[in-house]
Amino acid sequence: MSLCNLQGPLDSSLQKLQSLSIINLSANNFSAPVPEFFADFRNLTSLNLRSCGLNGQFPKKIFQVPTLQTVDLSDNELLQGSLPEFYPNGSLQSLLLSGTQFSGTLPDSIGNLKRLFEIDLSRCNFNGSIPSTMANLTQLVYLDLSSNNFTGPIPSFSMAKNLTMICLSYNHFTGQITFTHWKELQSLVQLYLQENSLEWSIPASLFSLPSLRKLNLGNNNFSGQLHEFSNVSSFLLEELDLSSNYLEGPIPMSIFELQGLRSLTLSSNSFNGSLQLNLIQQLRNLTHLDLSNNNLLIEYNGTNSSLSSFIQIGTLKLASNKLKTFPEFLRHQANLRHLDLSDNQIHGKIPNWFWELSTLYIVNLSCNYLEGPLDNLHSIGFLDLHSNQLKGQLPIPLPFFHYLDLSRNNFNSVLPELDRSWAGHFGTFLSLSSNKFHGQIPKSICKAKSLGVLDLSINSINGTIPDCFYSLSSSLRVLNLRKNNLTGKLSDIFPGDCSLQTLNVNKNLLEGVVPKSLANCRNLEVLDIGNNQIHDVFPYYLKGISKLRALVLQSNKFYGSVGCGGPNVTWPILQIVDLSSNNFSGTLSIKSLANSKAMMVDNEAPSELNYLRFEESSFLFLRFEIPLFINDYYLDVITITIKGQVIELVKILTIFTSIDLSCNNFEGPIPEELGVLKSLHILNLSHNAFTGRIPPSLGKLSQLESLDLSSNKLSGEIPMQLADNLTFLSVLNLSFNQLVGPIPYIKQFATFSETSYEGNKGLCGSPLKTTRTSPKPSSPPPTFQDSNSNSRPLIDWNFLSVELGFVFGFGMVIWPIMFCKRWRIRYCKHVDDILFRIFPQLYLGGKQYRGIRAHGNAGWRH
Repeated sequence: MSLCNLQGPLDSSLQKLQSLSIINLSANNFSAPVPEFFADFRNLTSLNLRSCGLNGQFPKKIFQVPTLQTVDLSDNELLQGSLPEFYPNGSLQSLLLSGTQFSGTLPDSIGNLKRLFEIDLSRCNFNGSIPSTMANLTQLVYLDLSSNNFTGPIPSFSMAKNLTMICLSYNHFTGQITFTHWKELQSLVQLYLQENSLEWSIPASLFSLPSLRKLNLGNNNFSGQLHEFSNVSSFLLEELDLSSNYLEGPIPMSIFELQGLRSLTLSSNSFNGSLQLNLIQQLRNLTHLDLSNNNLLIEYNGTNSSLSSFIQIGTLKLASNKLKTFPEFLRHQANLRHLDLSDNQIHGKIPNWFWELSTLYIVNLSCNYLEGPLDNLHSIGFLDLHSNQLKGQLPIPLPFFHYLDLSRNNFNSVLPELDRSWAGHFGTFLSLSSNKFHGQIPKSICKAKSLGVLDLSINSINGTIPDCFYSLSSSLRVLNLRKNNLTGKLSDIFPGDCSLQTLNVNKNLLEGVVPKSLANCRNLEVLDIGNNQIHDVFPYYLKGISKLRALVLQSNKFYGSVGCGGPNVTWPILQIVDLSSNNFSGTLSIKSLANSKAMMVDNEAPSELNYLRFEESSFLFLRFEIPLFINDYYLDVITITIKGQVIELVKILTIFTSIDLSCNNFEGPIPEELGVLKSLHILNLSHNAFTGRIPPSLGKLSQLESLDLSSNKLSGEIPMQLADNLTFLSVLNLSFNQLVGPIPYIKQFATFSETSYEGNKGLCGSPLKTTRTSPKPSSPPPTFQDSNSNSRPLIDWNFLSVELGFVFGFGMVIWPIMFCKRWRIRYCKHVDDILFRIFPQLYLGGKQYRGIRAHGNAGWRH
């Protein structure tokens, strides 16, 4: 009863049919657990519940039905369970649990299932090592354990001589592979070991398996040189992927004798030496070649007669090598869809014939030395020319692209109008950033109704932001206009269905206030309106944007207090706040910031670093048959001050947190509540009017790397908690306050220079040059009777005796030495003898000693 649109849990009356041997209820929607009564079906041979929306815990007893041969529970994402102990001489032949939540380890007793020929446990949560008893499964034909958490070495499957497919990819297997693992597998057709931690060298004998057609060892830790291998004439290998390893040396020439190769991927290794592209002409079936991210000097020395007969290739990726010219054979490619020559050393103009390749859909020529104007620019689905030396004007109107990146060039013209073909199409990415475009923003850009990313930053664009841009924000995810000369105001017409994730207008000449309709952009993650002339109070009404991660208002004319803004408003994942260089005043409240989980939770070291980004692949090219060739993202960029330096943060880690409130008029105490922001990395409260003591709770900010409290009116001692706990601190500035007491010169605090503490007259101790010692009791100054008193003046003889003693001593000792030659000679000789006894190492003996003495006496005589 598969594909019958059955719903709800299985009716209990089904348990009366205990004579059933085959149950196939796949592709229904039960949304319920599997009933245990199936374990009572003693004649059951096949149970197929694939894609049934099952949930709960799968009964282990069902696996132990002695007659059961086939179990298929695949693609039930909520179904949990684990494998039981299997009895000897079990009948199970096919075990399919792919795409479920089954977990735990594989029991040693799995080796009892000697009739098993098919195992698919992919995309589950199994862990541990593969038991050695799996060597008993001699009937195995198909084995897929991919996308789990298996560890340990890969066992030998040499006893299963009928195996045709082994897939162990996307696990955590370690160790090396040797040919003894596979030498008996004469029927093996597919071997997938990618995305593990396998290491050492790749045995060349692995390529001699006579039936092998697909081999993927990518994304491991294989190293060393890939040696030549023999008997290539018998190879049937069609796909070879050794990418993302540490292989080095030249590419073996025997690879180019694999006549059956259709796809060859050797990218992201350390292959070096010279490679003649003529060699690939031997691979008559090749349609996919990826040699990117190596250190190869790639050349082509073909003759004019051989150009037209060159193999027809569909995908060619030679990025990040030492290619210096456009390969001439490309001009005769009739099937080329995807070309990546980025990050090479290609000079000169793009050849005119290049734009005549009608099949091209994805082209990446970025990060080269391409020059001259773009005389010909025809519509291509994806075109990336960023970071070259292109100049001149762009064609007007600009032809249609789904993805066009011309940033970081030298184009010098007005912004181009868009061709009519942009209207109603699925153009999603347009970047003209970092050029010399000028003039006003053309309204024709608003025709691109499906535009997802628009980046016009770092140019000389003037005028106002067209009002039609605001309606465009219904589809627009990223709008970056920073570093231009835009004037006027941000209009208060953001639509209710605003989809913006990033709005960046930093460093323009914008005035007015923050529009309240911006609160309609509920998906906003990055808002950067710094370095303008906005004159407004703190925009409390934006606190309903729960996804906001970065708020930059620096260097404007904001004023008033920064408080909580009322109840039930918060930014739960806010991680970057920059309100510096404004006119904010009053006491500081951080109630909204203190609710940010991004700042409160101690971040453990992530297994993978993530950045604030807009993932273009989420909708780019999904409507087309051709797959997206890159995992390309638009990385957000904001301008902030970190550790005293104004920088552009190009890659914003999702774990990076910062608060900068410097150069305002905040007063009162620093809030104790700051101590709850345990994952804060940067804190700058400098150049304000904060008073009171430094809160000891700041010592709880264990992740803090930079702390600047300078130029305030803080008093009291430096809390010892800061020195004890801030062990990651690399920048500290407490200067120009009213701090007192000894500096806690321990741990990280012992690494900071005097400038971190200067301007605090009451501080003492290292590293300050002047150290304050405890004052000793001194005699009071001499006191005299008031002149109006009738009594005689009173003299303090204790004070006067010190003065008299000094004068008397000077007269008795110093006077004869200065004015009596005989006394002076005897004094010098006596002092010299004392020094010789105390510091004999100064006198190296004999002549040197006598010379020093003579020189010393002469000096005294002089």
